[in-house]
Amino acid sequence: MAELRWERMTGPELKALAARDALAVLPIGSLEQHGPHLPVWTDSACAHAIALRGAAAAGDLPVVVLPPMWMGLSEHHLPFGGTITLDHATFHAVLRCVVRSLLADGFRRLLIVNGHGGNIDPLAVSTRELAVEFGIPVVVTTWPNLAPKAIGEILTTQPGIQHACEGETSLWLALDPAQVRTDQLEAAISNPPPNPPAGMVRFWSFEERAPRTGVRGDPRAATAEKGEAILAAVTQALAAAMRDPALWSTPDDVWSAGRAQR
Repeated sequence: MAELRWERMTGPELKALAARDALAVLPIGSLEQHGPHLPVWTDSACAHAIALRGAAAAGDLPVVVLPPMWMGLSEHHLPFGGTITLDHATFHAVLRCVVRSLLADGFRRLLIVNGHGGNIDPLAVSTRELAVEFGIPVVVTTWPNLAPKAIGEILTTQPGIQHACEGETSLWLALDPAQVRTDQLEAAISNPPPNPPAGMVRFWSFEERAPRTGVRGDPRAATAEKGEAILAAVTQALAAAMRDPALWSTPDDVWSAGRAQR
């Protein structure tokens, strides 16, 4: 099988891939607490694993997966320790530097595979602005959104991925069970308050949203089999997106178009 990991390739090999219009994939996660039973790199590691599996499933499509960007916007997790966070301006600046570097390397398409809920809104803004600024398709997906129905049917105690929950713990049990502190599963249970009113946005720390443990969901229900099923569903959807021509057309040059009309 062809090498998929950017960090394992040489400069000439990557230049050759760029000449084939290869799709560059950037996993993005976070470094933040995941309760007493999961490691703080959960979001980054899972996004990277899913990106690699999606690239492998994309067949003969030329794809290369960058190392994961391991810091996101995680200030809401700071009360529990172990968390390193960026602010939005820095987050966008780092992404902009990545896109500029990819263009200099000859790549013209970028897919971001996000693994952290706190990055969703910032990435929606950043990817739009980067596409307009640099004139290339910059697409983002948050991996649980790739197959929400399938994930909901796999899980038994919750309708979708939450935080350090049945779903994320199942992923680790499938990917690397040694990362799960199984003796801490009982200590991970919390009694979180109801969700805030729909349609309202404000800052909530995870101490407010998941008191005492920083966990939302029940990791005791996790199994490796559930993790493998989630990975299979998400991988299939991600590979299909990589091959979908509707996503990879060049964005309109909206600023030039406006000038031309005057």
